[in-house]
Amino acid sequence: MNVKSVVGRRVAVAAGLVLALGGGVSAQAASAAGAGTAGGKAHVAAKPRSGSVEAKRAVPACSQKELGVSAVKEGDARHLVLTVQNASDKKCNLYRHPVVKLGNAQATTPVIEESDGTPGVPVTLAPGQEAYAALLVAGGRMDDYEAKSITLGLQGSKPGSSAGKPIDVPMPVKTLHADDGQLVTYWTTASGFALDFIMSK
Repeated sequence: MNVKSVVGRRVAVAAGLVLALGGGVSAQAASAAGAGTAGGKAHVAAKPRSGSVEAKRAVPACSQKELGVSAVKEGDARHLVLTVQNASDKKCNLYRHPVVKLGNAQATTPVIEESDGTPGVPVTLAPGQEAYAALLVAGGRMDDYEAKSITLGLQGSKPGSSAGKPIDVPMPVKTLHADDGQLVTYWTTASGFALDFIMSK
C-alpha cells in the first residue's frame, strides 16, 4: 500500500462518513484523523494511554448516536475498511469487534480472533477520533450471493450485549459479491493493522 492510496482512502472516508441517529442516517462531513500505513508497512495500534482497564470501562459504550460510519474499498470490493468516528463531544468505548451482516444473510460475519491487538481492553475514542475494522467480503468459498447492504452492530461492555441500534453503512459499491468465507477484524485505531489480516486472503 503506498502513501497515495492511503491519502485517497482518507479523502474517501471523509466524504463518505455519515452520522447514524436513532433508526435513520443523515449525511455529515468529517475529517480523517486515524492512523494508517506508510511505505507499505502497517502501523500496529498503540496501546491506549488513558489509564487502567477499570478507568476505561467507566467510559460509556459507543452507540449509533455518537458515531459517523463509512465503508471504503481497499483495492477491490472484496476488501473493505469499516471506519467509525466519534462525532460527539465525549469519549466512548468500542468493545471487541463490529457485528456485521451483509445483505440478507442470516448469520453474522465471523471474526478473526487473532486480530485482537489488546485482548480484554476496549478501544476508547476521544471526540473526533477514528477506529477501523477490516472486512473480507468473499474468501473464495461456496454459497456466494449478492449483498446490497451492510449492517453494523456495536457491542456493549458485557459479552453478548449490544450498544444502541444497528447502523446501515453506506455501500462503497452498488452490489457486493459475498460468500461464506467472509471475515471481519476487531476494532483498532490503525487501519493498516486491521488490513494485514485480510489482504492476503
